[in-house]
Amino acid sequence: MFRNNRKWILVVGLLLSISLLSGCMPEVDHTKTTENLLEGNFWERNVVYYFALTLDTFANWFGGIYVLAILLLTIVVRTLILPLTLKQYRSSKAMQALQPQLTELRNKYKDNPQKLQEEMMKIYQVHNINPLAGCLPMIVQMPIFIALYNAIYWNENLRSSELFGWTLNETSPWYFLPLLAAITTFVQTKMMQVTQQQQMPMMSILLTIFPVMIFVMSLSFPMALPLYWVFSNIYTIVQNYFLYVLPARKGKDKKEVLAK
Repeated sequence: MFRNNRKWILVVGLLLSISLLSGCMPEVDHTKTTENLLEGNFWERNVVYYFALTLDTFANWFGGIYVLAILLLTIVVRTLILPLTLKQYRSSKAMQALQPQLTELRNKYKDNPQKLQEEMMKIYQVHNINPLAGCLPMIVQMPIFIALYNAIYWNENLRSSELFGWTLNETSPWYFLPLLAAITTFVQTKMMQVTQQQQMPMMSILLTIFPVMIFVMSLSFPMALPLYWVFSNIYTIVQNYFLYVLPARKGKDKKEVLAK
């Protein structure tokens, strides 16, 4: 069914993005100058180069402090793709509103999958809803995040930029950033799970797997990458608070007032 396929696409998409990211790394010296990216392959010349150039520009604004450059670049990129996130959110809410009707259809045609699909498609057409629309923004975002990842990972200037006395090109000491990246990943996933339990029950699988994967991968990555994940997760946590938690809390308060 479309609804179940959508959940699997969400899970597979996230895991694929991580696999692609880890597969983009050479095993030896991974650093490059921004100018050298123009001599690379099509992806490096036409996509990663511009992200790297933007990162260098932001660092120059902050006197060569790449921690602030990564923070600003993360905010800019996440804000630019915010319309896609809002589109995904609206699609999610529309599907959530249809759940009573879809549940009724599943009970009615549980022994006739073909008829069930036909009736579900009719409901989607009447309400002008694409059941896979919520996944499309994620697919569009993947190349953006991979390019941003590459721009950070390959930047040789990170060798001279420090965080707490360690250069951003070193792995994180005391598991500090990997743990922080895993914790913030858990929090932002948990926020969605709590507010979308009925619509996305597979979120509980992500809640277990995804933070662990982020932690394990961050152990061998330069500090710049888990730092980017932490910044991105914090942005998502704030975003999810306003998209999911706050409306749900207001709805609960309104119900309690009406009940009184």
